[in-house]
Amino acid sequence: MRPKRISIGSPAILASLMVTLFLTSAWATVPDRVIYNLGKGANGGGPMAGLIFDASGNLYGTTVTGGDSGGGTVFELTPNAGGGWAEKRLHNFSYNQSDGCNPYAGLVRDASGNLYGTTGSCGAYGGGIAFELTPVADGSWSEKVLHNFGNNPNGGSLSWGSLIFDNLGNLYGTTVEGGTYAGESYGGTVFELTPNPDGSWTETVLYSFCGQLGCTDGSYPFGAVVFDASGNLYGTTSDGGDSYRKCVYGCGTVFELTPSAGGGWKEKVLHSFTGFDGGDGANPSAGLIFDASGNLYGTTYSGGSTDFECSYTLGCGMVFQLKPRADGIWSEKVLHKFNHRDGAGPESALVFDTSGNLYGTTECGRVVREMPEQRSL
Repeated sequence: MRPKRISIGSPAILASLMVTLFLTSAWATVPDRVIYNLGKGANGGGPMAGLIFDASGNLYGTTVTGGDSGGGTVFELTPNAGGGWAEKRLHNFSYNQSDGCNPYAGLVRDASGNLYGTTGSCGAYGGGIAFELTPVADGSWSEKVLHNFGNNPNGGSLSWGSLIFDNLGNLYGTTVEGGTYAGESYGGTVFELTPNPDGSWTETVLYSFCGQLGCTDGSYPFGAVVFDASGNLYGTTSDGGDSYRKCVYGCGTVFELTPSAGGGWKEKVLHSFTGFDGGDGANPSAGLIFDASGNLYGTTYSGGSTDFECSYTLGCGMVFQLKPRADGIWSEKVLHKFNHRDGAGPESALVFDTSGNLYGTTECGRVVREMPEQRSL
């Protein structure tokens, strides 16, 4: 089964940067302001990921569709002196073997100002690519394909989550499909990309998710992974876990990957979501963030309630905290349940402000009644 995600052509994807902004702490409602409308066509459409700043205050992001060839874009927004923002397309993705298309993930910058990201499809083998964009003296940006997903029999395919760097310059990310079990199911992977002296990059699969009924390790990791101070990786899977009778294919997990002394990585499931029992969530699509105390925070796309107004799956999603205990168990606390009036379907990672408040976005902010055929399976 393919994971439940909004299809590229779904009317629920809006051509603006913000759909619903929510603040989680004092549960206050804050006004939002649209700074730029991407429109459609050549400007790009369907931004699914968050934005990043550079040191000059410019914003960078991706769109899933649009651009010169319709395969999506990487764009820059620069604040104008007199107000407003100006958009510049840095790259147009194409539906061909030499480039990727449909970048669902956001971007990451290195110390030199180069941008890195992934695409959800196309490339040499149809499994998407990892790419680097480098600024050129004439103001343009040059793309370099670092890796084509889908060629390695045990490698990953279709990367929807943003990349992250370690302190040695290696990149880490997730793929929705592929891995050791790809011949029987599509559980997805966590991978590392290591730069070589000749300028190429090598993919190493750190962990392959099972993805089969009865497997409890999780499957379909859509979001990015995050490091802790000890070098362990943490992330979420949209499906899998030990609640198959609740969500058919599992309600999703939060997992930890720990490097082993002799090589390899060991997975530990920190939490299996139960869907709707006790108000728990289901199907997390975004990555996680840490606070200063080592607690994890994230969102689930559905679950949290039995509200039928959100979609054909129950529940509008929720915000959660996982807190480590002395015995090694992580305790979940539900911070907020969405109810379609205050938002529904959070898919992007959260961010903190300096006061400890959480900010994020939801896919919808009104009553949405979708038929199953409007969603890709």
